[in-house]
Amino acid sequence: DLHWLSIDEVGARLRRGDIGAVELTQAMLDRIGALDGKLNAYITVTAELALAQADVAEKELHAGEDRGPLHGIPIALKDLLATQGIPTTFASRAYADDIPDFDATVATRLADAGAVLLGKTNLSEGAANSSSQSSAFGGPCNPWNTDYITGGSSGGSAAAVAAGLAYAAIGSDTAMSIRQPAALCGIVGLKPTFGRVSKHGAMVLSNSLDHLGPMTRGVADAAVILQVLAGHDPADPDSADLPVPEY
Repeated sequence: DLHWLSIDEVGARLRRGDIGAVELTQAMLDRIGALDGKLNAYITVTAELALAQADVAEKELHAGEDRGPLHGIPIALKDLLATQGIPTTFASRAYADDIPDFDATVATRLADAGAVLLGKTNLSEGAANSSSQSSAFGGPCNPWNTDYITGGSSGGSAAAVAAGLAYAAIGSDTAMSIRQPAALCGIVGLKPTFGRVSKHGAMVLSNSLDHLGPMTRGVADAAVILQVLAGHDPADPDSADLPVPEY
């Protein structure tokens, strides 16, 4: 039941050597392969990249180089965050072939923390409704009852976390798009204070209203993710230049 562990719990196993980051990532990819055909939580699964990042993380941990709590932890990103060399579709056919040449700030910060990217999660097309069923790639299903919706627009992120297809995922919230799908899927979704997390590289619905934040299975995991995401970013004019507390 590795997929149900908290970030701290699975991180402790990685550091003890009970499991390697590559084995852990492959187990998560296998679970995605087994379940996501019904759930449709992911638009893109980045298996090759995930295994390569996991291999680096495993070697670093074995060598005593520890980047922090997310080192070797498989996570997912809502598919409106730019990822270099990986399609960023906004759940729209208009962007189906859009491949950015840079990473969003949150993607960079997670990678620098040693997180492993499993893939890009499903959402409402254009992040523009509260069901996620408008996705051009088909809407995600609620893991607790696949006849039910996930809510939106971060519905794929919520489904992936609730089903154990990622230890955490990043969502975005304009009006309720982190919090509502988190509620419908029974997980934790945090809409941070405006300006706390950089929006640089996110395809925004409303620049003055959008927030990026963590979606996790527990409050402590949300704090771990926010600790990595938070902080001033000169590339985002709305980013708050304030100290980051210990969450």
